[in-house]
Amino acid sequence: MSWAILVGSGVLECVWAAALDKSAGFSRPVPTIVFFVAMALSMLGLSHAVRDIPLGVAYSVWVGIGATLTFAYSAIIGGEGTTPLQISFVCGLVACVIGLKLTSA
Repeated sequence: MSWAILVGSGVLECVWAAALDKSAGFSRPVPTIVFFVAMALSMLGLSHAVRDIPLGVAYSVWVGIGATLTFAYSAIIGGEGTTPLQISFVCGLVACVIGLKLTSA
């Protein structure tokens, strides 16, 4: 169950990052509220996950999921350009996250 919560928290990291972008410096109320709620839930989930998963592994997986999804969101929805080299590094990040999961007790 801790791994599922950790993955959900990583997804919420992407949500709060996207909401932060849309909030225009916290000047737009709805994205600002989404930002704070998603960030709080993401941190709450991470804090729950570290009860059963070592901190270094949990934090690395959480950041990796958030970074990967935020990169994908920015490229697909946000219209930010990407290069093949950037995509290959993100794929490497995903491989590292999977490796951490597979080698954790």
